[in-house]
Amino acid sequence: MGEIIVISVGGSLICPDKIDTEFLKRFKVIIDKHLKKGKRFVLIAGGGRIARYYQEAAQSVAGINKEDLDWMGIHATRINAQLLRTVFQKYAKPKIIKHPNEPFDFKEKILVAAGWKPGNSTDYVAVLLAKSLGVKKVINLSNIDYVYDKDPKKFSDAKPIIKMSWKDFMKKFGGKWNPGLNTPFDPVASKEAEANQMTVYIINGAKLENLDNILEGKTFIGTEIAN
Repeated sequence: MGEIIVISVGGSLICPDKIDTEFLKRFKVIIDKHLKKGKRFVLIAGGGRIARYYQEAAQSVAGINKEDLDWMGIHATRINAQLLRTVFQKYAKPKIIKHPNEPFDFKEKILVAAGWKPGNSTDYVAVLLAKSLGVKKVINLSNIDYVYDKDPKKFSDAKPIIKMSWKDFMKKFGGKWNPGLNTPFDPVASKEAEANQMTVYIINGAKLENLDNILEGKTFIGTEIAN
């Protein structure tokens, strides 16, 4: 069996406003390339804009609680996961993983997973699956080039952080989980990754050459978080 690569695919890439088929095509080319080199992949799908559409609609009509908001997001990740599984149906395990702590067989080349339960994001699912499979690295495909010292959308002098410790990351972004939370990596997942001495790479999934570079062991644009 080949090396297992765990990738958390941000929902903002799959569905930034509507489903981004161009991203999916380019993503598939890179995954196919590395499947041929013997790698195997665990792909965890985020919810993206479709999750927020449902969450915002439910809030505006009924003012629902946090748990139900979370479930809205979770089900959005599951439809996105089914989309990924279909894109890679030639290689993928037929059933998506929804419960990362339950025993599962992974004999195929690709395993696709989705959201689990309220209280965390698909980043947490990615970390739990990595832990279960003995994988120490997680690639997080997001819509940002780096983790920054402050919000680059608000501050023109925001500086990118190339490498940072989990301790520093938690100081800056730690806290409680909320449905729809917008942070480089879920704080619940961050605690688990730190405890298991994992390395997480935050890269811009819209610039897929960076994913290819990581998989090739080359220099890439992004942030590395480790102990």
